[in-house]
Amino acid sequence: MKILHSSSFSEQMPAPCEQTTKMSTGTDVKNSEPNISVDDNLSMTQEQPSKKGLCSLRHGLAFILHLCNFSISTQQMSLSIAITAMVNNTATSTQPNASTESTSIDSQGYWNETLKEFKAVVMVSTGQYSIWVKWAPPMERSQLTTIAGSGSMLGIFIVLLAGGLICQDIGWPYIFYIFGGIGCACCLLWFPLISNEPSNHPFIRPSEKSYILSSLAQQDCLPDWSLPIKSMVKSLPLWAIVVSYFCQYWQFSTMMAYTPTYFSSVLQANVKDSGILSALPFIIGCVCVILGGLLADFLSSRKFLRLVTVRKLFTTIGVLSSAVVLLILPWVKSSFSATVVLLVLSSAFSSLCDSGALVNFLDIAPRYGGFLRGLMQTFAYISGAISPTATGFFISQDSEWGWRNVFIVATAVNISGLIFYLIFGQAEVQHWAKEQTGTYF
Repeated sequence: MKILHSSSFSEQMPAPCEQTTKMSTGTDVKNSEPNISVDDNLSMTQEQPSKKGLCSLRHGLAFILHLCNFSISTQQMSLSIAITAMVNNTATSTQPNASTESTSIDSQGYWNETLKEFKAVVMVSTGQYSIWVKWAPPMERSQLTTIAGSGSMLGIFIVLLAGGLICQDIGWPYIFYIFGGIGCACCLLWFPLISNEPSNHPFIRPSEKSYILSSLAQQDCLPDWSLPIKSMVKSLPLWAIVVSYFCQYWQFSTMMAYTPTYFSSVLQANVKDSGILSALPFIIGCVCVILGGLLADFLSSRKFLRLVTVRKLFTTIGVLSSAVVLLILPWVKSSFSATVVLLVLSSAFSSLCDSGALVNFLDIAPRYGGFLRGLMQTFAYISGAISPTATGFFISQDSEWGWRNVFIVATAVNISGLIFYLIFGQAEVQHWAKEQTGTYF
């Protein structure tokens, strides 16, 4: 291997995702850093890992994406909230003597509709990971992706908490005006402040750009027009993530669709209290997702644990802890407060998986991040279609002990996915994500 002189290499080293024209001329580096000498640039690049912090443009990008996810989530779920008031308003004006029971919407049907809206929010979020491939240093992927993704959970919490009050006090059209206006504000932030790559951003500091580019220098993040389908199918680390997605979303979809039903049927809570209590796990999950991402990156960046160990550790804690909580639930159904606490803990523990297996696809194949995120969501949708159906079957067979069977099945599925992930999961970039191997389509 030839050793290049540092004085010439640091000046001409291009960004991993820059165009060939910039590689040959080096004008982008020279124009953006006119007052930095070659030696200073090299030393600055070497010192950057110790200067990581939350006050950076990449964290600002995560915050803007957090707001965008919040806006998308609230807009998608606004219809689920407003439709109750819309139907009631229409029924009242056309049938004055209609009973309240006939004009109300079935609680389970409402939450199934909410689940569909939530899935639509996640088809939208797939493209974000193509941005993080070029903006997130490997040791900061957990915190950046979780900060951005937590906006969806916060949006669900806010809509569930305030949506009904808005419709009741000032009218159902205002729920669209308010959250639609927030979406317009996010657009005003997005267009001037977001760019595809750090090298093209007009406001990025030279030190931060140098740090991001140097941290990604060994990573090929240019997406291919073709996909190594055969190599992907044969990749056990990829299948480990796919299986983990399927199994974890089994439990998530079950709890998302049936938590209000559990409150109303088992704890005899009214519809209003059931909706408010069902919103609590989302705000707790939102906070724990961010904290988990920060902790995961801290452990990996400080070299306390290897990256693959961090991914498997957080997945294990998230799956096993939430499994224990679910298995306890049927035995404390006589205690309202204990049930609420356990459901909140289940959401808190499950959120750790976002820093584990659920972000692992960016580690093994960053150049195909957007495609793989879509692939993962496909299996999540399949799981989301099967698990509520199975839950409904168990509950219909035995209303008292059916919930116990629901939690046992969800736990068994989740632990099975964890075992498969612990055996085959990896965190190194796979060979098929580096170079063209196998058959491409």
